[in-house]
Amino acid sequence: MKKGWVKRIILGTLAFFLMAIIFLPLPDPLFEKNYSTILESRNGELLAGKISNDEQWRFPAADSIPENFKKSILLFEDEYFFSHPGFNPISMLKAAKGNLVSGKMKRGGSTLSMQVIRLARKNKSRTLFEKSVEIVLATKLEILYSKEEILSFYTAHAPFGGNVVGLSAAAWRYYGRNEFDLSWGEAAALAVLPNSPALVFPGKNEIKLKKKRDFLLSKLHKRNEIDSITLFLSKEEKLPGKPYPLPRVAPRLLTRSISEGHGNKRLRTTLDKNLQVNIQEKLKFHMESRQANQIFNAAVLVVDIESGETKAYIGNFDSGWEHGQEVDVITANRSTGSLLKPILYAATIDEALISPKQLLPDYPIFYDGFAPKNFDKKYRGAVHADEALTRSLNVPFVMLLKEYGYEKFHQKLKRLGMSSLSRPAGHYGLSLILGGAESNLWQLTSMYAGMYRTLSRYCQRPLTTKYEANDYFSNSYLENTKHKKRTGSLENELSVASIWSAFKAMHGLTRPEEFTGWQNFSSAEPISWKTGTSFGFRDAWSIGLNGKYVVGVWMGNADGEGRPGLIGVKTAAPLMFSVFELLEARAFPKPPATEFLDFQICTKSGQRASEHCEDIKTMKLPTTARITKSCSYHKLLHLDSSGKFQVHSRCYSVSEMAHKSWFTLPPVQSWYYKKYNSDYSPVPEFMSGCNSFGTKGFMELIYPRQTTKLYIPKEIDGSQGKAVFEVAHQTSNETIYWHLDGEYIGQTQQEHQMGVHPEQGWHIFSLLDTQGRELNIRFEVISN
Repeated sequence: MKKGWVKRIILGTLAFFLMAIIFLPLPDPLFEKNYSTILESRNGELLAGKISNDEQWRFPAADSIPENFKKSILLFEDEYFFSHPGFNPISMLKAAKGNLVSGKMKRGGSTLSMQVIRLARKNKSRTLFEKSVEIVLATKLEILYSKEEILSFYTAHAPFGGNVVGLSAAAWRYYGRNEFDLSWGEAAALAVLPNSPALVFPGKNEIKLKKKRDFLLSKLHKRNEIDSITLFLSKEEKLPGKPYPLPRVAPRLLTRSISEGHGNKRLRTTLDKNLQVNIQEKLKFHMESRQANQIFNAAVLVVDIESGETKAYIGNFDSGWEHGQEVDVITANRSTGSLLKPILYAATIDEALISPKQLLPDYPIFYDGFAPKNFDKKYRGAVHADEALTRSLNVPFVMLLKEYGYEKFHQKLKRLGMSSLSRPAGHYGLSLILGGAESNLWQLTSMYAGMYRTLSRYCQRPLTTKYEANDYFSNSYLENTKHKKRTGSLENELSVASIWSAFKAMHGLTRPEEFTGWQNFSSAEPISWKTGTSFGFRDAWSIGLNGKYVVGVWMGNADGEGRPGLIGVKTAAPLMFSVFELLEARAFPKPPATEFLDFQICTKSGQRASEHCEDIKTMKLPTTARITKSCSYHKLLHLDSSGKFQVHSRCYSVSEMAHKSWFTLPPVQSWYYKKYNSDYSPVPEFMSGCNSFGTKGFMELIYPRQTTKLYIPKEIDGSQGKAVFEVAHQTSNETIYWHLDGEYIGQTQQEHQMGVHPEQGWHIFSLLDTQGRELNIRFEVISN
């Protein structure tokens, strides 16, 4: 009878236990995903971290657990972990006996599985009922999860003192390193902490903590896990103390990743930590002199061209909160300056509007209130297209955009990846090519890299698919990012011949005369690069490619304040070249010969040679050059027998005429061109009696009538007054270009008035119309 009663109790208990396992649910989720956001390099090195929303340093679980910590924690907390079903009856009996003898709760006898349950249930009060629940749920946990997974749960969520949770966080906070780099002494010290996390209190509990750690180390030695030398050295190691700050190697990328929905995760990025740190050092050195000029912010981006993977991401310089150092400038839209010129250059080659050596006009223009000027405020009359790109001249590219069509260029930029163009093309107009639109380093480097990929992949593809839309994709910073596939063909976007021509022009080092020191930037490796400066000196850019990497640099102030000298070529470019010194380069691929043809080129005009061109050379140019117009600058002139004057049949005998091919530019272009080209010979004047067409009678000064001496009084408010000049022109809608002492100051049409503030002394006003007719006015300011 007694045996049956005992049996029924055992069976009933087992049945109840099984029912409890079935119906008593585990916490769902087992642990809330309230983790710190952790940013790691490609090699698993910590780059930055952000504390969790509940103000705990709780790292997401790692893929594995270091062996020294694993052996330490099991030996200290649960020696029979891999043998028990979730609870250990013998340990629980020993704990109960010890508690009865001492008269108080000293031991709980909990296994690691039971401790995982307690942590998942947020450390509910320790009662017999709660202990029973833990036993049941620990058993259920063992059924649903492997031992390794349970150990991983514990390692990631155990308390390590203060607001430090989990081994990964503890290793960084107490020892400033990855958990896999911990010594035996460090691993043992951390292994005893979850049992008594309050022992981490600098200056108070070191003796107790050391005693526990040393006990564990001796036990490890006894089990032959460590030798006697390791035991001795480990006991001499320092204990966890004041927490270390986490690395702050890529803080803006951390912020960006959280804003893009990657918070509460351990993120493996594509960054190279050593490269990141080295570039930060270069940036710090570079910014020392810039801060003296009140320039406080800068960003550097390095991207592997082929894969689009980010290798370095410095979103800003640590210049202080008051200077907006937390702004991620890499993703901040700013005026692009001249950075879109290479794309327009390539696009117009594909449209056969230009060829690389063709002359482009460069003289003052005025379009519907828009009067672009070159950065150096000079005009060259005409300049070769590749030189215009190398020198980053504004006026030729505005004219080129007008011919190409800003609406068409707007759509092309969007297709190539410039998603920041949120407004219609008309909003930007012709200013689009000079920084009238905004973009950022992320987009612009992606576009440059896409152009290079089109070039490099062209020869690797079958004849039927030479171009693919997927050459153009956004950069990435997370490992194993899958780029969004694009459909359709980009064959009509940019050809390899035009891209190659653009990169070749961008390889030149010639810049406006006032920029010096370019010999310092010469490199054994080819680098194609472009700078940009926004209106008002608010943004300085430089983007370059060395065949393997694209490097983008921005410099300025996060609040948009402009500064004198904040010029791409002077501030951003030197830093970019300094970064390239850290990077491996690769030779630029040459497009196949089928993409180029031999052309007879007029040396002076750069156009296909006409019958009147005398200086001719053979050049390989993109195939589209075959439909560009032939030289329009060489004309056959009819001269008198001395060759000094032009004549015509109505005033000179045809038999006595000399016929000569002459390189001639339109009048306005010629006026500027001859200032920079001493070998340029203007078209000879017509012989007297052959043409009375001159300046006199076409332009005349109306006011002031007396120009020998001018007195310019001050205004009522004390400011400097103006000298107002007015001129009449025989042609009602003619344009007049005004120059004061050789410097262009503006243009007028129909009503020709110009107010100036000349200094005291002699001055010359030079007025030029579109036909090259010139009126010079010499005057002296005697007081201002």
